[in-house]
Amino acid sequence: FFCHQRPPPATMVATRRSATAGSARGVGSPAASKPASKGVSRVATEFKLVFAVAGIFSAFSAFAVLQEDVYRSSYGGERFRATFLVLIVERGVNTLVGLIGTLVVRWGSNDRTRRESKSTATKMKVPFFEIATSGVSQMAAMAAANEALRFVSFPTQVLGKSCKSIPVMVGGIAAGRAYPRSQYVQVLAVTAGVVVFNLDAPKKGPSADDDDVSSAYGLTLIVCSLFFDFITAALQDRVKTATVRRNPHLKNPKTNMFESMAWTNFGGVFVAFLLAFCTGQLADGVSFCTRHPGMQNAIAYYALASVLGQLFVYFTITEFDPLVLSTVTTTRKIFSTVYSAFRSPGSAMSGMQIGGGACVFAAI
Repeated sequence: FFCHQRPPPATMVATRRSATAGSARGVGSPAASKPASKGVSRVATEFKLVFAVAGIFSAFSAFAVLQEDVYRSSYGGERFRATFLVLIVERGVNTLVGLIGTLVVRWGSNDRTRRESKSTATKMKVPFFEIATSGVSQMAAMAAANEALRFVSFPTQVLGKSCKSIPVMVGGIAAGRAYPRSQYVQVLAVTAGVVVFNLDAPKKGPSADDDDVSSAYGLTLIVCSLFFDFITAALQDRVKTATVRRNPHLKNPKTNMFESMAWTNFGGVFVAFLLAFCTGQLADGVSFCTRHPGMQNAIAYYALASVLGQLFVYFTITEFDPLVLSTVTTTRKIFSTVYSAFRSPGSAMSGMQIGGGACVFAAI
C-alpha cells in the first residue's frame, strides 16, 4: 500500500532487494534448509517410534494374556495342546489382513497416484522369496516358544526369550549391519534387567521330578526359538538389501508394511500347517474346539490381538530395524509378566524384580 502511495528511494529499494535476495538465499540454501528439515525429520522419526512402542506395548500385552488363556486354561478338565493349529489360525488371519491392507493402499489413491503406483509397481521388484523365507524362520521360532509354554511357566518362557535381543543383534551383524557402541550396552542392559526380573519368579509344578523333566524339554525348545530368532533377524535385514539390490533405478526402494506382513505370514502358515499335520495336532485341535466351543472364542480373540500387534510390528520393521523391534518387544515382556503376576492370586513383585525392571528402564 505504501509503495503505491510513495515510491521509496532507490537506495532503499536496493537495500530491500538485497535483503530479500539474502533472505531468499538463506531460506533456499542448503545450509539454512538442512537444519530445519533435519529437525522436522527427527521429530517425525521420534513420533513414529513413540507410536510404534505404544501400539506394541498395548497390543501384545493383551496378546500375552490371551495366550495364557489359550494354553493354560482348563476346559472340562483338559487343556488345549494343539499349539500348531492356533498358529495356523493366527498366521492365516494375519496373511488375510496383510493382503487386504495391500489392496486398500492401492485402491485408496486417486487416478494420478494410481497411475504412478502402477508404473512403480512394474519397475519395483519385491523380494517375495526372501520375505517368505524370513516368515518360515519366524514361524519356527514362535512355534518353539509356544510349544515350550506347555512345559514351562509363562515367566520361565519370558526369561528365556528375554535374551532375544542378543541373537537378533548377532544376526544383524552377520547380515552386514553395523551398530554403535551405545546399542551394544543397551542390549546387554535390557537383557540383564529382564533376566534378573524373572529369576526371582516362583517355580510351579506338581513335583520336583516332573518339573525337572518338563523344564529340560521346555528350555531346549526356548534355545531352539532363540536360534531361529537369530536366523530371522539376518533374513529380515537381507530383505532390505535385496530390495535395494534388485531396484538400482529407484531411490530408497522398500516394501510397504502390508506386503511384508502378508508374505511373511504366508510363509508361516505353510510351516504351521506342516507341523500341525505331521504331529497330529491338526485333527486333535479341531476335535478339542468342537467339544469345547469356548476355545474357539479364545483362539479368535488371540488371533485378533496378534493382527493388531503385527500391524505395529511391521510398521516398526519398515521404519526402523529388527534390533529396535526386539528391544521394544523384550521390554514389553516385563509389563506382560507384571500383569500376569497381578492376575495370579498371591503373586507379588520382589525387590529383585523391581531392580531388574529399573535396569531395563534405565537402559531405555
